[in-house]
Amino acid sequence: MKTDNLWQVDIQQGVFRELVEAFSRPGTIQDLAAYLQDDKAYHAVLATMVDAETTLADPHALLDKTQWPLLQARQVPTEHARFIIAEGKHIPDFLPALGSLHSPEYGATLIIKVDAIGRGPLSMRLTGPGISQQRELCVAGMNRDWISQRENWVAGFPLGVDIVLCSATQITALPRTTCISNTHIDEGAA
Repeated sequence: MKTDNLWQVDIQQGVFRELVEAFSRPGTIQDLAAYLQDDKAYHAVLATMVDAETTLADPHALLDKTQWPLLQARQVPTEHARFIIAEGKHIPDFLPALGSLHSPEYGATLIIKVDAIGRGPLSMRLTGPGISQQRELCVAGMNRDWISQRENWVAGFPLGVDIVLCSATQITALPRTTCISNTHIDEGAA
């Protein structure tokens, strides 16, 4: 992560607007390339969303030790983290914070690194708030178990998790209010 780029106010405001758009219209693809220089989309999302007041878990070691001081977030186990950065190719083997009935906003936000958004073998149908009728979303580099685990994590709505998928330069959001159905894997898709 480059301090001179991702921590500029105009960059963070631009990334924040893209995140708001992604959460407002789940499954739409937002391109962060104009904000990134040599950084990855998940770096920009973290630089925008976390600070010294938040907690972050990195169960798949996607961040190196030089990035933690820049983010300023406190590193905690996944079950206590407000934000979790994870590798989409891995099977989710942790339980994130789901919030409580009194404070559902304490459910974690998962930032999941994937290979591609908008194409790939994992296909899902999205419905719910912010989606007119339905939206199809394809992803590459994401284990299907994330979808079945997410179903368990959001089953007690309003408790649950929100997800931001990040490819190299693009993001899309899957808020806990989004219903995912008809998921399948097309072995011939790239």
